[in-house]
Amino acid sequence: MSRVAIVTCAELPGLDPDDRALAPQLAALGIAADVVAWDEPGADWAAFDLALVRNTWDYPARLEEFLAWADRVPRLVNPAPVLRWTTDKRYLVELEAAGLPVVHTDFVEAPGHPIAPGPDGVVVKPAVGVGSVDAGRHRDAVGAEAHVAALLAAGRPAMVQPFLPGIAERGETALIYLGGAFSHAIHKGPMLPETGIVRPYGLFQPENIAAREPTGAERTVGDETAAWLAERFGPLAYARVDVVPGPAGTPVVLECELAEPSLFLATSPGAAARLAAAVAEKIC
Repeated sequence: MSRVAIVTCAELPGLDPDDRALAPQLAALGIAADVVAWDEPGADWAAFDLALVRNTWDYPARLEEFLAWADRVPRLVNPAPVLRWTTDKRYLVELEAAGLPVVHTDFVEAPGHPIAPGPDGVVVKPAVGVGSVDAGRHRDAVGAEAHVAALLAAGRPAMVQPFLPGIAERGETALIYLGGAFSHAIHKGPMLPETGIVRPYGLFQPENIAAREPTGAERTVGDETAAWLAERFGPLAYARVDVVPGPAGTPVVLECELAEPSLFLATSPGAAARLAAAVAEKIC
């Protein structure tokens, strides 16, 4: 029988509830699953046919340690080069250069970067982060620049994006791809307050999630992005492409989640089985 490690963090030893349906689906395919924290001392990663990254949500404060761990795991899904790319949102520059529609983003790595918020303000985030923690919306330059300065002082590159008012009405649409094929989509309500910074609330902020049928335009952007990712990295077991209404109302990519994204398996019948099948295909 094949053996898979479902990789989590020490704070979620039993996995996030959404991922608990995966082990039974793997068992139905003849694959045993153990839940293992990525930093568990003495874990024998070579003993597994595959290690599947899922709830490793404590990595932002330990990014280099996490990536060094990923480099050591012999059979990792998604692979270490993918994790290295996706955990730093400076990848948006590459997506934009490839001609994909993305939220225009300025990355700030040194003090003194002037910020000129438009009528709807700007969003400041750490370039490495999860769950909207330490992200914030600002309507004035003083607040935005202070936020950037605080991130830089903590050794964290910052990113600045225009606030897109369409998010207030439409929210985010997350398109989930399993085994290279579109699986399902969800609606995520707005995450940021009207003004101010999202402070830590555990590993991630509570989310308002519901199943959603994406529009044709959202599917087009998601499918084109997923195809580009597959060409860039090869076939991926899972990927999530988050899109929001752009300045003209047409969808733009907010981010690509390829490391440890919530896949919202419970919102779509058969999604856990589809992920298990994608994992099975990766076992050599």
